[in-house]
Amino acid sequence: MTKLSVIIPILNEINNINSLLAHLENNAFDKRSFEIIIVDGGSIDGCKEVITTSPTVKLIESSRGRATQMNAGAIIASSAILYFLHCDSLPPRNFDQTIIDKVAEGNLAGCFRMIFDDPHPVLRFSQWFTRFNNSFCRGGDQSLFITNELFIEIGGFDENFLVYEDNEIITRLYTKKRFIVLNDYIVTSARRYRENGVWRLQYHFFIIHMKRKLGHSPESLLKYYTKHIACGHIDSQSVG
Repeated sequence: MTKLSVIIPILNEINNINSLLAHLENNAFDKRSFEIIIVDGGSIDGCKEVITTSPTVKLIESSRGRATQMNAGAIIASSAILYFLHCDSLPPRNFDQTIIDKVAEGNLAGCFRMIFDDPHPVLRFSQWFTRFNNSFCRGGDQSLFITNELFIEIGGFDENFLVYEDNEIITRLYTKKRFIVLNDYIVTSARRYRENGVWRLQYHFFIIHMKRKLGHSPESLLKYYTKHIACGHIDSQSVG
């Protein structure tokens, strides 16, 4: 019986999805303890065709938008614990048992600390803050585990947010005082920083955080993101 449902939203991830699936298999404590649900938002790069499905790996399609995709994955999940994971983030060894054990201790939601796969000093400085249990230090690249019951209770991801969706749900979990930060580290890709420039992207992420703190709408955040980061093409919506 699966105890953990790993939900991975994808959009044009042909270069990453199979390496992530191999990583999950090779670093799991018990491959029988979890299922993997891949939710495609309309990929056109052929990544759906290269994914090998099985009784433990399901591929479904949904409307585009990571919040919508993750909600779609949660709906068909068969486990008591949901684990939302970005395609370019690699969880630590024994991630499955670590999460299961923490939930058994009464921790209903949380994430791992994070390190980037790039030694840039700004990124090293930024990742250092992920050890602190504060909502301002959170981001979707750190992944998110949450019990299915709590996920339903809080209404899942807010699909109005086409960007900032991870931070928004985590903020709601902090207001309920239901969030912990695990000591192990997830390794995430710095590809967006390499594409946009480290200083530039870090600055724009900070502005988006501040805009949300000041009460800006999901539409306002999307407009800023599209203008300054995505250049009109939304394919990676998390604000790190």
